[in-house]
Amino acid sequence: MEKSDPAAVPPATPPAAELGWHDVTQWGVEGRAWTDRPRRRYFDRLPAAVESETRMLCDAHGKLSVWDMSRCSAGMMARFRSDATAVHVRYRLRNPGLAMLHMPATGVSGMDLYARDPAGAWRYVAGNQPAGQEVDMQIIEGLEPGDREFALYLPLYNGVESFEIGVPKEATFAGLSPRPNPIVFYGTSITQGGVASRPGMCHTAILGRRLDRPVLNLGFSGTGRMDPVIGELLTQVEAAAFVIECCGNMQPQQIRERCVPLVRQLRAAWPVTPIVLVEDRGFPNAWIVPAKAAYNRDNHAALREAHSQLQREAVPALHYIPGAQLYGGDAEGSTDNSHANDLGFMRMAEQMEPVLRAALT
Repeated sequence: MEKSDPAAVPPATPPAAELGWHDVTQWGVEGRAWTDRPRRRYFDRLPAAVESETRMLCDAHGKLSVWDMSRCSAGMMARFRSDATAVHVRYRLRNPGLAMLHMPATGVSGMDLYARDPAGAWRYVAGNQPAGQEVDMQIIEGLEPGDREFALYLPLYNGVESFEIGVPKEATFAGLSPRPNPIVFYGTSITQGGVASRPGMCHTAILGRRLDRPVLNLGFSGTGRMDPVIGELLTQVEAAAFVIECCGNMQPQQIRERCVPLVRQLRAAWPVTPIVLVEDRGFPNAWIVPAKAAYNRDNHAALREAHSQLQREAVPALHYIPGAQLYGGDAEGSTDNSHANDLGFMRMAEQMEPVLRAALT
């Protein structure tokens, strides 16, 4: 056997002592709209001032609240520029539960690294596999030399209490400030990212990359119901567009009662900002389960009625996305006949992209 040429062996990634660490709170993350938090809650999605109100907005079982879900870092993304050939992350998770029965730790508690390619498009680089609440690990090494823009997506269903990015000390590094005017998504567990295999595969993240715009993910598992409390918070955000996809947590009568007032609430604050109403996804097994087919039919009809009323009121810049094909037509877009798998999220993005692109122009 020939001996390997030492000169041909790539150098090992520097140990932690030779890394430069950069606290992302020094320049900020996208997907964060309010700033009145204590330091350990920097990565919460809602302001501390609404804790008591949003604790009262609970799921059907009374176990989870909007506030509980808002403490997950879903949709947040830290951008930076570097010529590093290796990237490390060091962060502390809020909850010890790293995964769920139907969602891996890579999506619940992991981070996802993307970079712009030479043409300027966002491309996946690597993710990590957390094994505990204290995460200190390399995401990638051996990158092709060169200065480029990176983005790290934060966990979808866990909270983060601190977060640093590590690169070799000799590498250049510059944190990139959050871009203004996000696309704001308000919705359910699916909006939050359930149950993507990794944070970058949620449809909100996919659309953010395709449209090259910042995203504010206000998906609250089990509790996205067009509540006026959340509507008031939405009015505080100078958004590029508002995407309302709450129907999966609502019964048809709730949609009839709440959709029109929510749109009026947004319009009073933002007269011409695009508002996109999204029907609930069709249950993949509705083709063989009549009760689910009936729910989809009635739920979709309720949102269409609300949309028609708003059209009669001549509400401007109003857009609509049907739900029947959001996961595709072959029943393969879901993990559990409810939440999207990565295929389902990609299909959602493909259905939603042309509508959003038209709304934004």
